Amino acid sequence: MGGDFAPEAAVLGAIQARREFSEEHQITLIGDSDVAKEIIKREAYDASLFEFIHTTEVIEMADHATKAMRKKQNSSISIGFKLLGEKKLDVFASAGNSGAMLIGSMFSIRPIGGVIRPCITSVLPKESGGVGVILDVGINADCKPDVLYQFAILGSLYAEFVFNIKNPKVGLLNIGEEKEKGNLLTQASHQLMAGSEDFNFIGNVEGREIFEDKADVIVCDGFTGNVILKEAEAFYTLLRKRGLMDEYFDRFNYEIYGGTPVLGVNGNVLIGHGISSPKAIKNMLLLGLDLAEADLPNKIKKAFK
Repeated sequence: MGGDFAPEAAVLGAIQARREFSEEHQITLIGDSDVAKEIIKREAYDASLFEFIHTTEVIEMADHATKAMRKKQNSSISIGFKLLGEKKLDVFASAGNSGAMLIGSMFSIRPIGGVIRPCITSVLPKESGGVGVILDVGINADCKPDVLYQFAILGSLYAEFVFNIKNPKVGLLNIGEEKEKGNLLTQASHQLMAGSEDFNFIGNVEGREIFEDKADVIVCDGFTGNVILKEAEAFYTLLRKRGLMDEYFDRFNYEIYGGTPVLGVNGNVLIGHGISSPKAIKNMLLLGLDLAEADLPNKIKKAFK
């Protein structure tokens, strides 16, 4: 029920994902099951291939996230987190109210012990053909050095076990390569990260290097990361508006990646873009399958034990 084009986009995306899933995997649609079944029937697809959990209560995009989570206990988002907490789901994904998704992550399934602040990531398409990750990109506008240190651990585990990058190189986003450069946060963070045995730290990385192979994981505070993410989205939109097509820049299309996981909580949570298309929903569910198979929360628990 979540997203600007729900439930149409969500159900169509689920159908596309179901076609790529194996028989052993199950997609559960939480929301108005009558509407979902009508869309599936219209598409001449088999509704029995899905599990349905019926509810008509929805946390709208304009709702206050904290109040809505408290008042709308029968909403699709509230029920999704309840089922995830009860281990009846392996992954919960939504393109709905992102604030509610974050509130659910923090207070329903809660952060993993030892994790100071969970975070969200974005994929960085590399010119060489690979990908990297940047974190945080929005939850934590203000951070302390120990939080950035933990982001490096979370990003390394995500890059290694979901994107299959062996011994990922971790870089600290800064305004220069020298360790003395930057503000008080990056200077102190560099001192913490240097020589760490928890991840493969390669030093500072400048903004012009984030799409190169210098680092696989870029660490920054959420304010900086969100600015970079929005600038990349804007640049991609400008290229499309001007009719400039390029194989590399096509990889900046958010639909390819579907959504972002909330790293550092007791379960696999995926937050999709509010404007998610069926293609984006499909790819978010495929990413969810990768997260489940990687068993990432348990690997994070082990790292923070």
